[in-house]
Amino acid sequence: MKIGEGRNKGYMIENNIKAKNVILPILLVAMGLGTSIAFLYLFTELAEEMLESEVKSFDGSIIQFFYQINTDTLDVILFFFTELGSLWFLTIFSLIIISILWFKKKDKWSILFFIIGIGGGGLLTKLLKYYYGRERPSIDETIDAIGYSFPSGHSMGSLIFYGFLSYFLFRSSIRKKLKWAALFICGVLIFFIGISRIYLGAHYPSDVIAGYLAGSIWLILCILALEYVKWRSASSIKPIKAFKDFIAHQMKG
Repeated sequence: MKIGEGRNKGYMIENNIKAKNVILPILLVAMGLGTSIAFLYLFTELAEEMLESEVKSFDGSIIQFFYQINTDTLDVILFFFTELGSLWFLTIFSLIIISILWFKKKDKWSILFFIIGIGGGGLLTKLLKYYYGRERPSIDETIDAIGYSFPSGHSMGSLIFYGFLSYFLFRSSIRKKLKWAALFICGVLIFFIGISRIYLGAHYPSDVIAGYLAGSIWLILCILALEYVKWRSASSIKPIKAFKDFIAHQMKG
């Protein structure tokens, strides 16, 4: 009798441990989805205000500020930043990242979701631009300021690319200080790429903010999907069954 009770207890403890291993990923997924929904809400609100011309004063005041601080030196600096978010630059460095993931890491899942993230983000940008059809403040082919304006492709693309780069570095074995330094640098690049688009007259400020919001949604969803696939590939635990066992155990307790 005692042996049977001991086995049952051991079985319950094992199921409890398995279920707890499931809880954390589920919570992380829930938090990520919640954040994505919040960003989606902000994006739709901004889009509606843009369509109703309620952001004109906001856009106008910021554009006026950049017009007042315009200098030849800032022109050069911010042109450099805008190039760091350009299609040719992100394409070249995306291929470099894919090569590293393939030849050094042999990480097929990261390659797949990185391609989905970058390629899907580009497609999503075009769809949103054509849907909203907002004209640019000015047209200038030298800074890729052609086509529709809302949302900013540079701000959305750079957030997805540098966001993925930050994620890969955080998942790597480099020292923690270097990880935080890389995260800070990527954040600064994303910020100034967006600023450069406003300063150079390629986008309205609301375009840039919308690009950040849309890029954040897509980046979070891609990383969540990647983490889930990697976790399922590495784990023999069936998440739904383990979660049910955990809930049942808590109800009995």
